[in-house]
Amino acid sequence: MAQYVFTMNRVGKIVPPKRQILKDVSLSFFPGAKIGVLGVNGSGKSTLLKIMAGLDKDIEGEAVPMPDLKIGYLPQEPQLDPEQSVRQAVEQGIGGVLAAKKRLDEVYAAYAEPDADFDKLASEQHELEAIIAAAGSENTDLQLELAADALRLPPWDATIGVLSGGEKRRVALCRLLLSKPDMLLLDEPTNHLDAESVEWLEHFLQRFPGTVVAITHDRYFLDNAAEWILELDRGQGIPWKGNYSDWLDQKERRLEVEQKKEDARIKAMKEELKWVRSNAKGRQAKSKARLARFEELSDVDYQRRNETNEIFIPVAERLGNEVIEFKGVSKSFGDRLLIDNLSFKIPAGAIVGIIGPNGAGKSTLFRMIRGT
Repeated sequence: MAQYVFTMNRVGKIVPPKRQILKDVSLSFFPGAKIGVLGVNGSGKSTLLKIMAGLDKDIEGEAVPMPDLKIGYLPQEPQLDPEQSVRQAVEQGIGGVLAAKKRLDEVYAAYAEPDADFDKLASEQHELEAIIAAAGSENTDLQLELAADALRLPPWDATIGVLSGGEKRRVALCRLLLSKPDMLLLDEPTNHLDAESVEWLEHFLQRFPGTVVAITHDRYFLDNAAEWILELDRGQGIPWKGNYSDWLDQKERRLEVEQKKEDARIKAMKEELKWVRSNAKGRQAKSKARLARFEELSDVDYQRRNETNEIFIPVAERLGNEVIEFKGVSKSFGDRLLIDNLSFKIPAGAIVGIIGPNGAGKSTLFRMIRGT
């Protein structure tokens, strides 16, 4: 196998309105590496995965996978055929194996034909058996049942179109994992999973022989499943060896160094500002040099603070006494009643937690509140 399964050479990405979220990112991904991606909202995490998946080609630089690399990608909102059943959607992940098994049965039957070409049939049989063995899918029914149980999938005969957002994501995740790609790109894979399913996923990824690149805000998942942390900070991709806890320790030391540099910059800027305000007289060349130094220290890019160390949330506009009110709200998907005659009010300033089993309608309720 090649030394690297994926390389990025000076990759940059500009999004409207002319904001550069990735800048000169150069990375090489080892075979079998388990990588967690961290960064503040808007730092380019999902964009990075789309670039690696080959979905976003409007970039600067190069993003090059190893030849014949099979990449599996789980977006935050996966697209499924609403007319399919759960089983039909999941079986797409092992479609090649199922086709090989079906053809193998036909080959076995062909041996009984009077004019059978045994050499040709034997050769094809060998190829088909190799496909099935390579996928480790001799018993596909058992694999499907185990994965469906671990990820708490809806019934096999349920129609995709009537499922909740969380249920659809679990179906898409199950389909992806069963497809056994060489590299997994996972955008928030633990969303909509209960604790037992998350634990199963952690063990699956630990045993997975390929490369994993995952975006998640679940620190325990990153501690248990990640061997590297890729931090996106001010457009740069910074790799760290270790899991989330290791990253925190290293990050603290890095911030201490950056703070010392920032303190020195502020001190120098105060001295230059004092000189500028004093209108000091001196040789022209010296005056120009000190003014240039002050402008450099004042530059926005120079003085920008580490975004992962401090996030500013602006004060919102004042609202009324009640910000949300539902009166007798119901919601159905086909024949399935998800929300029945729901009424509630939420006052301004309230902090409300929403709980419920998978498929209860939590994400649907959020979309209704947002008006989407």
